[in-house]
Amino acid sequence: MNLIHFDIYQQLLKEKSGLVLSTDKSYLLESRLSPIAKKWNFETLDAMTIALQGVPDQKLVVDIVEAMTTNETSFFRDTRPFDMFKDHVMKYMKEARSDKKSLRIWCAAASSGQEPYTLAMILKELEPQMPGWRFDIVATDISHDILDQARQGIYSQFEVQRGMPITLLMKYFTQVEEKWHISQDIKNMVKYDYFNLLDSMSALGQFDIIFCRNVLIYFDQPTKGAVLDKMARQITPDGFLFLGGAETVIGLTDNFKAVPDQRGLYGIPTGPHFAA
Repeated sequence: MNLIHFDIYQQLLKEKSGLVLSTDKSYLLESRLSPIAKKWNFETLDAMTIALQGVPDQKLVVDIVEAMTTNETSFFRDTRPFDMFKDHVMKYMKEARSDKKSLRIWCAAASSGQEPYTLAMILKELEPQMPGWRFDIVATDISHDILDQARQGIYSQFEVQRGMPITLLMKYFTQVEEKWHISQDIKNMVKYDYFNLLDSMSALGQFDIIFCRNVLIYFDQPTKGAVLDKMARQITPDGFLFLGGAETVIGLTDNFKAVPDQRGLYGIPTGPHFAA
């Protein structure tokens, strides 16, 4: 793909999704967008690129963005964040929210659902210790196709064997031929919605816990800071933000601060997690 055509996709993705596509990732354009060109009856990828220089069909633009922003995910990905969620965050929330017995959790860029379903299973396991509690998990993504897949809660053998404890697999999944179907109880705990992190977050409401893991790495510095600042307005004063292991708030915002001794976990600087 020539440089001019690469620039067209680079600008489109930055404007529509915040994704920064570096030249070393140009190979992804061929592999991910060739099926889109075929779907839209373009003879070549170059022909589709030329069409984008005019007034393109917005549904085509959506298909292109969705194809390029589908990211890697797995159940219990990286393990440690979910240990922190269960052992540190939920221990705190059990006491801090004992009066209202409810929690709102947001999984941003939830992809095909493994992260929110992981959280739902952990919370389900905690139910005997937290009777009468209400857990609301809101999971969002920029891809309509991936959200449809997440809502189905159907996974391959390969997908369930990556990080999924066998006890939870047996407890919360049913095997149907070569696929694994997650239980309706777990599916009912998660609400999936389309959302673009570049948009205003005010309509989402307040959350006690936000997971935004392995998302910011795809944005440039100003976009990272803007997303974090918006999230700070949607999180409760004593809430928690989970970021990926390669992500940080340092140099991006003063509205979040690393929770001591908890890598990848952040809170509002004026919150109780930082009391002297």
